[in-house]
Formats: sequence, C-alpha cells, structure tokens
Amino acid sequence: MKWVLVDKYDNINSRAELHSGYGKKSAKKYFVDKKNLDESSFDKIWRVMSEEEYEAIQRSSLQNKQYEWWKDEESYLDIDKP
Repeated sequence: MKWVLVDKYDNINSRAELHSGYGKKSAKKYFVDKKNLDESSFDKIWRVMSEEEYEAIQRSSLQNKQYEWWKDEESYLDIDKP
C-alpha cells in the first residue's frame, strides 16, 4: 500500500510503499523513524495517510473552494474610475 507524509499545509513531503499487510500504525512508525523524531514532536508537524485518502481530501477541498479572483484585483488598475 502507498503511504504519504503530509505537512500542516497539506503538501506531500515523502512517499513510501509498504507491504499490504502493514497498516497506518506501521506506516507512521516508518516515517517517525525516518524523521528521527519522537512521536509527539512528529504529530505536531506531520500526518500520515494513504495515498487514496490524500487524493480524496484534495478532490473534496477543490470542490468546496471557490476562487474569487475579483477580490484580488487592485482597484487602482481601473483607469475609468474617477
């Protein structure tokens, strides 16, 4: 199964493919050992999830997010305004 190490900004930092018999706990232990941190420090920075879980979260967040580009436009760029 494929596992990803995700930071607090939802960016993938690392990937690992472990035997299908290993679960989330084993994947987390792998990444904790790889980062050489204790578990509480690790939990403050990182999250471990399956690649499928990560992709599902990304899809749902894109569907719920509407970019309102007009709020980013600068008002001084409109030369027709007095």
